[in-house]
Amino acid sequence: MPNIRARLLVVLVVLCGLCGFLTVAGSPSATAATLPDSLPFDGTALTVSNGRFVDGNGREVVLRGYNVSGETKLAENNGLPFASVADARKSATALRTLGGGNSVRFLLSWAYAEPVRGQVDTAYLAAATDQMRVFLDAGIRVYPDFHQDLYSRWLFDDDSWYTGDGAPKWAVDAASYPDESCGICLFWGQNITQNGAVKAAQYDFWHNAYGLQDAFLATAQQTMAYVRQHLSAEEFAGVVGFDPYNEPYAGTYTSGQTSRTWERDLLWPFYVKFRARMDAAGWQDKPAMVEANLFWNANIDSQKQEGGLLDAGTLGSRYVFNTHFYDQKAISGILMWGKAADGQYVTDFGAIRDRAAAAGTAAVVSEFGHPLAGTVADKAPTVLKAMYQSLDSRLKGASWWSSPATSGPVLSGSQWQWDIYNGRHHELMNGNAGKVLTSGDAWNDEDLSAVRLDDSGTAVLRQDARLLDRVYPSATSGSTVAFSYEDRSRDGSTTLTWNPVPGSLPNVANLVGSGQYGLLLWRSGGGSAPTELHLPASFPTSSTTVVSDLGTAHAPPAYTSTTPIAAAPEPGGTGSRRLLLTDQDSGVLHYALVTNGATSPSSAVLSAARSELAAWAASHT
Repeated sequence: MPNIRARLLVVLVVLCGLCGFLTVAGSPSATAATLPDSLPFDGTALTVSNGRFVDGNGREVVLRGYNVSGETKLAENNGLPFASVADARKSATALRTLGGGNSVRFLLSWAYAEPVRGQVDTAYLAAATDQMRVFLDAGIRVYPDFHQDLYSRWLFDDDSWYTGDGAPKWAVDAASYPDESCGICLFWGQNITQNGAVKAAQYDFWHNAYGLQDAFLATAQQTMAYVRQHLSAEEFAGVVGFDPYNEPYAGTYTSGQTSRTWERDLLWPFYVKFRARMDAAGWQDKPAMVEANLFWNANIDSQKQEGGLLDAGTLGSRYVFNTHFYDQKAISGILMWGKAADGQYVTDFGAIRDRAAAAGTAAVVSEFGHPLAGTVADKAPTVLKAMYQSLDSRLKGASWWSSPATSGPVLSGSQWQWDIYNGRHHELMNGNAGKVLTSGDAWNDEDLSAVRLDDSGTAVLRQDARLLDRVYPSATSGSTVAFSYEDRSRDGSTTLTWNPVPGSLPNVANLVGSGQYGLLLWRSGGGSAPTELHLPASFPTSSTTVVSDLGTAHAPPAYTSTTPIAAAPEPGGTGSRRLLLTDQDSGVLHYALVTNGATSPSSAVLSAARSELAAWAASHT
């Protein structure tokens, strides 16, 4: 949730007869040939190594997708993301084919998992697991999240302007909290620091008053054990890890306590306990995806607080550094008057990269987004483009071509949010039959979903497909050196081009033209599984051109044993596609440009562009 954010987001089946992934020399390697052709992934779970997500074939993996979904905050579907498995399947297919996602943050509700103290509702867990399985079977990796905002819906009166989600009614009834009031609040997130009831309840949770934290941890363990037991081994391989607690905040600091000491003395010990619960539930090989203090990376100085788990030491492979980012200035409507521009958030996302690196682990931006309705909605096209740009690289477009080696790792991220029921809700706010919410996300006037259902029941995007369905390196064989994607997304009738090919590469610029392009540089690691890039729907095979040191191709062929460049289906059978690039060396710098801007380029043009890119890569990396 964009809280105080001034709210003022395989089937590895290469259907051409997979007998092993090709190598540069054209002969399949033994390891690659063992990759399964009947699983939604490559058959392996992700781990964390050297600050990256890594699959069982040693490839760096980038997770891109959405939060599924804010519907979990509502009562209309009993705390589930979907009304049915069929709706979940419709959502998963659309997320893959329209949104280009390979992963989701899957929201769960403590209130519905444990409606009676000490009694886990297995019917709720069964329904949630069934819906989760649909995404896994579609080749979409999942990381569950016990979600909360403003602690609990049960803190709020039935005639309140606001509502919350998270803790069950019995957890609120355990204490005598003051009548909720936000005072003069223009945005729901202000309740976090201004509503006495919310502050007191959060304080109680972190201090384990009434055994609240113990009860939560017990429910979390039973939830994880249930999911582990009711997914197949192949399905469970697609579960990345678990996000223990959404947007943690102290509620109230005790005398002499700071945001940093609160993280050290209360938040981190909670994560250690949660980690132990994961181990006990059979999740010992999956990381806890731990969030820092909510206000650690705020972009309004008056809200920013010291944090980032600075005193937790080296997190290593057992934890992932997890954070959110919303442009609170843009959401405020008064602190940022214009639109976002090239490089708007490179400093903010650079801080995420640096903090994860210092902690010795991978990073994920598990929420980012911007309102799509209301007075600040006009900023969304540029704000979201700038956020995706900063996930791809820590450089602005104007600097990328001159210093790609400082581009940094490609960040994983989940946009808020993917809710197919957007604009079609029937939510009784705080149980009040006189306040039936139908518009937007039906939660505190939010409207951030990238998708909705049209009148025929078909999922359609609410944002520019060029922005959402992107080229990105989903699995890199070796280590990523640099990546950039120019999506050419639109702000109204204006095409946003923030990273044009420089004039010093005329043949590359001519090849790309006005089209979209992605450029990946990576250093091979000796593995035999291919490097994979997601191909958006705007890159049909017939219009896709690849220029690489591995070769050149226009309309890349389906997999064969004679070419290192191929197009293939994404795993999961949804019809989405990927580009496969195979090398068989180690420590060698490779590059690959993929564009949809060329029409039947000649071999001479491809060769000239390849020469330019080779010289550029050699001189700038």
